[in-house]
This record gives sequence, structure tokens and C-alpha cells, in this order.
Amino acid sequence: MDHFDDTAPLHLETLALREGQLRTDEGAHGEPIFTTSSYVFDSAAQAAARFSGDEPGNIYSRFTNPTVRSFEQRLAAMEGAERCVATASGMAAILSTVMALLEAGDEIISSRSVFGTTNVLFEKYLQKFGIKTTFVSLTDMGQWEAAITSKTKLLFLETPSNPLCEVANVVHLAELAHNHGALLVVDNCFCTPALQRPLEFGADIALHSATKFLDGQGRCIGGAVCGRNELMEEVFGFLRSAGPTMSPFNAWVFLKGLETLSLRMQAHSANALRLADWLEQHVAVEKVFYAGLPSHPQHLLAREQQSAFGGVLSFRVKGGREQAWGVIDDTRFLSITGNLGDAKTTITHPATTTHGRLSDEAKAEAGISENLIRVAVGLEHIDDIKADLARGLNKLI
Repeated sequence: MDHFDDTAPLHLETLALREGQLRTDEGAHGEPIFTTSSYVFDSAAQAAARFSGDEPGNIYSRFTNPTVRSFEQRLAAMEGAERCVATASGMAAILSTVMALLEAGDEIISSRSVFGTTNVLFEKYLQKFGIKTTFVSLTDMGQWEAAITSKTKLLFLETPSNPLCEVANVVHLAELAHNHGALLVVDNCFCTPALQRPLEFGADIALHSATKFLDGQGRCIGGAVCGRNELMEEVFGFLRSAGPTMSPFNAWVFLKGLETLSLRMQAHSANALRLADWLEQHVAVEKVFYAGLPSHPQHLLAREQQSAFGGVLSFRVKGGREQAWGVIDDTRFLSITGNLGDAKTTITHPATTTHGRLSDEAKAEAGISENLIRVAVGLEHIDDIKADLARGLNKLI
């Protein structure tokens, strides 16, 4: 007879289905969608107690909604966080974090290897409010150490990065941040908690664009911030006042996405590894960027921090923009779109789409070349994905 410890914590796959599950008196098995803007109180006294915070409960759906709360509780459990705050988008998650935790005169150190819009938010908009950002190489600890000052309050990074799949040493960066009284924030969009849990390696906050793999089918826009209660309370305070909140319907969609997250991430990773291996052997390909390849400079680090390598890769073709566009345009079923994390494989040209607003100098520093193509590998049969890419690649031979 097998003996089980019924006091052991639930596994992530179980949390993804059961944590935060909300049952109404009607007994529905699925979580309901609370499509209401406000809530009715039993009395004026109860209303006052809710608004003052003396009594927990729903007040107004900008900041309290049962469906959104279910999503927050589930994702927090999966990330190993004390609390999660859901937001209207991934960028809203980043903005809410910065606006809640920083003030004029504070400084951010950010990896150069971040989503292009993140770069624009930091460099163009936050500096208007007196928050300076210094950009450094994700993988060069010397640059992080040289950039940090007494004014540094936040270190920000993606790992793996978008789109070159660089991998940061989260443990080392957490130690650097904490030794200087700063916070480490990790965008965990590419891996999700199914493959990587940054808080376990010392990060203070894990961020998500729920739009991507958490949803998994490209249906809704949303974001999330996960971390300690005291930090999340500040983020929640900003969200309550400024209003970049997640809708109940979107939260319900994301709840459904989380149920299959572990299965999907393993399948995405398996397909991506097979595609990366194939691309690395193709004569029309200059270089493949995917942490699952032994040739990747941070391959061993990725093996330590991640349980698999994710579904996103990029590669450089021989030539320039014309050749890269040709490969993209010759595909027949791959979706030409800037989104990623979909069950359907997507393909894009970062230099003119996701990172198109960066200056030529910033693109060069981030390795965003004109011959670079990013593929977010979906769940189609791998041979069909290869064949769709081969159509254009073979013309370059």
C-alpha cells in the first residue's frame, strides 16, 4: 500500500486547478463570472466598515471582484507568493509596480534585453517624473555592480529575455539588490511558474503579462504582480486609485488558462527544443537563440533555474531585413503577429514590430538585428512548423 503525507503542500498542477476555486450556493463546478460594477451592503454601517477596511469584502469592482480575486489567489499560490495583484495588462503590471514602490529621485537598473515597450516606459515616461533608468547587459554582473548606487531602488529584468532568450542569474542579482537596499523584479512571462519560480531564487516580485502563456490562446489582455504582502499592498493601493484593473471576464479566461498551464508549457518547450535543434543545422540560419541548446552561453544556468526551456526562440538568417521578411512572408499558417504564448505558433520581425520604437543604437545594444526572427512555438505538429519555415529558409540557400 502506498503511504501519502496528507499534510504535504499541493503540487503546482493541482494548485492550477483547485486554488482560489469559488463555489456559489448554486453549486456550479466552474467558477462564476461576477459581472457587476458595485455591491449592495446590508446596512450603512456595513458599507462604512467595508470602505474603511475594518470589514473585509467587496466594495467596487475596480479593486474588489470575486472572479479577479480567484485568479489572484491561484496565481499567487503557483508562484509561491504571499499575494498577487491582477492588472489590466502586462505593461500595467510594470507601471503599477514602479508607481507604487518608487518616487522622484529613485533609480532603476534594467536589463537592455527587455520588451521594447518596457524600455520606452522606463526611458521616455518615467524620467518625466524624476525616475532615472540605467540599462545594462542582462548577463554581465560587472555592469549591474557598476551601475548600482545609493539611489537605486529597483533592479528589473526578464529571464529568459525577449527575444534573444538570455538567462540571468537570479540568485546573484537578488543578492546584489538586497545588499544595496533595492528590490529585484523579474518578468516571468516566458517561463511562467510552470517552469520557473523567481521568488524561490530570491526575487522580490514576479511579474506577468497574463496575455501570453497564462491565457495560452490569445484571447484576453491582462497582467499580474506577485510578491510579499507588504509590497503587494502598495501595488494594490495604486491600482485602487489609478484603476488599471483586470476585468472579471478576463480573469475568468485566465483561470481557465491556468488549469492547463503545466501541460501546455511542457508541450511548448518540447516543440521549441526540436525546432531549435533543426534551425541550428539549417545552412540558411546564422545563429539560433534558445536556452535549451547546449550551444547557448547560459544553458547550464537555465537548467538550474528552469524545469524546461520555454516556447520562445529567435534566430538570425543569412542576409538582412529583406531575407528575414521573405522567410516570414513565405509561411502559410504561422501567424504573423507580435503576440506570443498562444497555442498557435506566431512569428515576427522584432526590429520593426515589438522593438520597433527603440533607436537604432538601442537595438544594436540589445542585439535586435535586421535579420532576426522571433518564433513563439505553438502546439501544432513540429514537422508542420518546420515545413512552414523551410519554405522561406530554403530559398536562401
